[in-house]
Parts: sequence; structure tokens; C-alpha cells
Amino acid sequence: MNKAFGTALAVLASASLAACATTTPKPSAGKSPPAGSSSQPAAPLAKGLDPAQSKDPFPSTYRPLPGRNLALVGATVLTGAGTQIENGTVLIRDGRIAAVGAGLAVPAGYETVDARGKWVTPGLIDTHSHAGVYPSPEVQAHSDGNEATDPNTAQVWAEHSVWPQDPTFNLARAGGVTTLLVLPGSANLFGGRGVTLRNIPARTVQDMKFPGAPYTLKMACGENPKRVYGSKNRSPSTRMGNVAGYRTAWINAADYKRKWDDYRAKAAKGEKADPPKRDLQLDTLVGVLNGEILVENHCYRADEMAQMIDISKEFGYHITAFHHTVEAYKIADLLAKNDICAATWTNWWGSKLEMNDSIEANVPLVEAAGACAIIKSDDPDLIQRLNQEAAEALAAGRAAGLSITEAQAIRWITANPAKALGILAETGTLEAGKRADVTLWDSNPFSIYARAQRVWIDGGLAYDRTDPRFQSRSDFELGQEGRR
Repeated sequence: MNKAFGTALAVLASASLAACATTTPKPSAGKSPPAGSSSQPAAPLAKGLDPAQSKDPFPSTYRPLPGRNLALVGATVLTGAGTQIENGTVLIRDGRIAAVGAGLAVPAGYETVDARGKWVTPGLIDTHSHAGVYPSPEVQAHSDGNEATDPNTAQVWAEHSVWPQDPTFNLARAGGVTTLLVLPGSANLFGGRGVTLRNIPARTVQDMKFPGAPYTLKMACGENPKRVYGSKNRSPSTRMGNVAGYRTAWINAADYKRKWDDYRAKAAKGEKADPPKRDLQLDTLVGVLNGEILVENHCYRADEMAQMIDISKEFGYHITAFHHTVEAYKIADLLAKNDICAATWTNWWGSKLEMNDSIEANVPLVEAAGACAIIKSDDPDLIQRLNQEAAEALAAGRAAGLSITEAQAIRWITANPAKALGILAETGTLEAGKRADVTLWDSNPFSIYARAQRVWIDGGLAYDRTDPRFQSRSDFELGQEGRR
């Protein structure tokens, strides 16, 4: 072989081997890339298997009551935003607050309500009700508010127990209540999801659901869960058992979230990945970790509330409100610092040991510390008299030397509850652009003698004390003696 030809052949062979070592062959036209290397996102999962596609499986079908443009003229107006307006006018247009002020001109075409000598407030909001899940009549067949079968029942939703025919809804409306949060009970560490309702007569719970209101998670600490499960000879039977139960649940939720996040990241890149099996209990807890579901935490004692705050920081979620919280006054500064509302009563105390340090000035002391103070019911009778419960708290605060105005105190049953339910942008105050949820009182609502005269929800007349056409009766009440 010619020496020059042999050298050239060796060089060519070397170049070919180098090319084979460094170049990836391109797939032929029309052929798919090798398995696991596709850049196309994975196909969606079958319906019901992906929690991200099932965040609102029971959507609101709420429709506002029929209304008209309206002017309430000459009233003392407590706006819920901290101001009191004498000889005020509230203008309602297309179901929203159009304007509030003194001496406003009434536009043409508005119906005028003479409110001289009367008071106007935002519609009242109850942040803690069991209406519909513990309805009247109070019998075992209707007892649907506590799934007391496991310490963690975060998978249950209160709306699936709500009976819209419960007469409590109508009675609450006569007390000025336009919106309420219906919660499951407090037998469990995690009791399940609550639902925020518009207080209108309705056939289904979906017809009452507040459009766009976030879901809530009911949690409970203290005596209830440890008593319920301790009596069954299972954990938790102590407060330390309670805390271990919370932490275990949040660990499981964080791990479930990690698995779904990992699956979605791979699926988005077209990589082979198996989705986790959907878990309804963990869906709710992950909703909290994602900031989509608000925590409403039944808790009486100050020391336990401080512990619950620490747990929330350990796992990176926020407690929206403590409920009952009769010792909130002991840690009011801590609540203010962490932006946590305190929803409580005025004079309920002593029914169990963890309620023993309740004081009537609890709410005013929380208010004075700059925290979010709320009066709520947890009771079918009290929900009709939230204004009176607030009046008792106001009187107790003043007796303790606190300077609190009625314009401030009305927020305990209007604006602050709206904040705790995540709906303050829509309701809770009489400000332009908000839903026209309005209560007209025949006298100062902080008087024991005051009664709600008319109630509007989204500008539609929902209750009128003087007109039987606007005094709804549930189907359950029809035909009973003494009922229309």
C-alpha cells in the first residue's frame, strides 16, 4: 500500500470514530423521540383524580334577590369602616353601595326610604354558626355537624350536611344577619371544611354559597378532641396528644404536596411520572399550606393559642381566627402581631374548665390592643341577637375604662367577621362598590330594645318586619299551628 494513501485512510477513520463518539443521531422524520425524553406535557388525568382540577366541584348557584335602586335617607349610619354619619344617606344601585354620606342628593328613579330617627348598619356577619348542620328540630336525625369518627376528618365538608330548610336561617335574617360561616363541630383536631353562605331563602346549599368566598378549615384544640377520643381509649387523650396529632397531619400534608409538585413538574416537561393517589383529607390540608383555605381554630386558652401559632409557623400556614378564645385578652398583643382575629362571646363562661377565665371585657381589650375582635354566635338563639352581645361587650369595655365608640364596636359584627372570612373586599362595610348588604334598625342597634326593621342582601329586600311577604318560612314550618 502506498504510504501516503495509508496515512490518509488512518486520518479518515480516526475522524469517523470521533464523530461517532460526540454526535447524537437525529431521529428520522415522523418518528417519536425515545420514551422519557418528550418535551410535550403529559395528558390531563381522568376527571376527579387531580385535585387542581377539582377545587370547586360544588359551585355556587347563588342569584341575588330582585332589587331596585334605593336611597335610605335621614338615618344615623354606622359604616363599619369606623365612622358614624348623622342624617346620612345610603344610595344603592344595581345591588351595590353607590355612595354614603350626609346631605347626598337622591338621583331620579330611586325609591326613597324615610330612615329619620332610625339607624343603618352593614348586614351582620356571623363567623361561627352551625345553622343547617345542627338544625331545628334538634333531633338525632338532624345531628350532622360532627363527624366524630376520627381525630382528623379534614375530608368532610359542612355544606354536605346543610339543610336549607332550617328555621334558624330565617330567624337570623330577622336579627339582621346577611352572611354566615357554617362550620363542622369541634370533636376533632381537624373537623373539616366550613362554608360561607348568603342568608337568603333557598332550596339548595349551592343557592346560598357566597360566590368566590374562600373555604375554611375548622380545627379544634383543648378539651373537646381529647375528651371524645380519650373516652374511646385512643389518641388523643391529652393536650400533648392533640399537638402530636396536628404535627403528624401537617407532615403528611407537606409530603403529599411535595409528591404532587414533583409529579406536575415532571409532567409539564413530558417526563414519565405517576401521579399520587388523590386523598380528600390531604387535599384540604394542602389547600391551607397553599394559602387557599383559611384556618378557623376553636381554642379557648391563651397558652394553647400560643402553641397553635408555633405549629402554624413550623409548617408555614396562617391562622385566620381563633374561635371562642375566652382568654384572648391575655395574649391580645400576640394576636395583633400575628394578624389573627379573636371570635368570641361576651358573657359565656364556666361550662367547662377551659372557659373559666372568661371576662366580659375580652373583646374590648382585644380591640384596644389593635387586634381584630369579633362577636360570633355558635348558637341558634344568639345568632338572632348579635347586636345585643356586642352591646354587652361595649358596655363592659367602657366600664373597664376603655374609650370605644359605637362606630368602632359595630365592626365586631360586620367588618371584622368579613375579614376573618376573606370577604372584606365584598361586604362588611357600607362603602362604594361593595355589595349592598344593609340592615335598617328601628333604634340604636346597641340598645336592648333595637330590632332589625328591614334587611337587604345585594340590594334585594330579604326581610321586612312589617310586611309578611318578606318574612320567609321554611318548608318545615308550613302547616304548623300558629304559622302562616
